[in-house]
Amino acid sequence: MVIITKTKLNEFGAKHPTSAEALNNWYSIVSAAKWKNIAQVRNDFSFVDYVGNDRFVFNIKGNEFRLIVMIHFDIRTVYIRFVGTHAEYDKIKNISEI
Repeated sequence: MVIITKTKLNEFGAKHPTSAEALNNWYSIVSAAKWKNIAQVRNDFSFVDYVGNDRFVFNIKGNEFRLIVMIHFDIRTVYIRFVGTHAEYDKIKNISEI
């Protein structure tokens, strides 16, 4: 999959060093993936939720951090929409608009 953009992960990892290894691991798995549907995503990540409007929420580092992405299976592209702490995630009112 093509991931747009790793910069968000790097910036967050710099602010929250305990997240960096888990985010880099997520990036490695996703960039090598050839997903065609949610079932294939769940084969790699059992801790992912589909929340509508092409958005998926990943629990990172034992649910300490959250990552929201848009996945367009037809063009093999993942757009990083949000990366934050669990507390920051809890403040989001409408995930499908992120």
